[in-house]
Amino acid sequence: MTRIAREKSQTGIYHIMLRGIDKRNIFINDSDYEKFIEYIKKAKEKIEFTVYAYCLMTNHVHLLLKTESEEIGDVIRRITVGYAQYHNIKNGRTGHLFENRFKSEPVDTDDYFLIVLPYIHQNPIKAGMVERIEDYKWSSYNATVGRPFSVS
Repeated sequence: MTRIAREKSQTGIYHIMLRGIDKRNIFINDSDYEKFIEYIKKAKEKIEFTVYAYCLMTNHVHLLLKTESEEIGDVIRRITVGYAQYHNIKNGRTGHLFENRFKSEPVDTDDYFLIVLPYIHQNPIKAGMVERIEDYKWSSYNATVGRPFSVS
């Protein structure tokens, strides 16, 4: 069966969602979250892209990215292949970590950008993990209000 082509963003900005296969956890402890962020940083050394927002949940990830010249698939592959290998070795497992293809939505207007940004940051509240957004450690929210940002 042929895959449907991904919708291209006119602005290069995408809302990306990665989910663990069978909705399994992809992050077990703090070192896993840290390692995923490290893979984002490593990808940024090789490929030009901007991280506007991220939220790492236990079984899924939201990213708001802008690609400059690379295909969005190449950016996500740079991040996820290494992390999946790390996760599988660490946890003595084999096979896919992430479910199917990642989901991507083009963000082609300022209005939509301003909808997606808080949606990403509010995930931990909606999941009942924290009461205040700023208390969630694995999100870029604090960077948007002038606190240190984890992914430079």
